[in-house]
Amino acid sequence: MEFKRIRDLREDRDQTQQQVANYLNMHRSVYRRYENGEREIPVWAVVKLADLYNTSTDYLLGRINNPAPPAKK
Repeated sequence: MEFKRIRDLREDRDQTQQQVANYLNMHRSVYRRYENGEREIPVWAVVKLADLYNTSTDYLLGRINNPAPPAKK
């Protein structure tokens, strides 16, 4: 499964794969495989990316179309 949204969000913020990989504390090649759908992305990485991009994990996973972060209770 390709995660187009994580690529789009990264590119919209003019970040490189290396910058995001550093944030996730992994090699760029591993992160690249996540973006391209060559490797399943772990839950902890989805959560960290949602925090980085101030959005929900559901948006990153394509379950909803609204990128706004979830409302605080």
